[in-house]
Amino acid sequence: MPHDHDHDHHHAHAVLPSEPALRVKALETLLTEKGLVDPAALDAIIDTYQNKIGPKNGAEVVARAWADPAFKAALLADGTAAVSEMGFYGRQGEHVMVVENTPEVHNMVVCTLCSCYPWPLLGIPPAWYKSDAYRARAVREPREVLAEFGVTLLPTQKVRVWDSTAEMRYLVLPMRPEGTEGLSAEDLATLVSRDSMVGTGLAQGPAT
Repeated sequence: MPHDHDHDHHHAHAVLPSEPALRVKALETLLTEKGLVDPAALDAIIDTYQNKIGPKNGAEVVARAWADPAFKAALLADGTAAVSEMGFYGRQGEHVMVVENTPEVHNMVVCTLCSCYPWPLLGIPPAWYKSDAYRARAVREPREVLAEFGVTLLPTQKVRVWDSTAEMRYLVLPMRPEGTEGLSAEDLATLVSRDSMVGTGLAQGPAT
């Protein structure tokens, strides 16, 4: 019996696809067929984190910081309290620290142990953020990683890498693009991407 069980165990792993996305889909299908997962409920959860709890929340925070100096000061002093005031708190967002990009310093966030990420502000972490390659290289060669994301920094700019953990998650406050002085907070939020709040991207100008 132990031998047969071991054979079945290895066989089950053998039939699962190697690609993570395909493995997830295969597991979802198996759980749905067994009646353990409601596909509609699962879709609702994914939609919530992607479109409601996702990067739009973080973009609202950044836009408000750009437009409101008092809020920006409060955000940098106590990120958790400031974002909670806007209603962005909960699981995976209990402790948030905001770090500001400047002409002298560019900040970049990684989780070297797993995939700690501020879900209430940015939604579900992308696959590249959870990859072994990003987790290792972001610390070892951040400039090269940034260049692969299309971010080329001046030689005079320092790169500061923050290691996100279960105790503290980080949000990058990107620099406000030039030529946006007359934009509303709503319009400013459209210039903020998820990657710019992780540090692997820059906020886009209004004409982009």
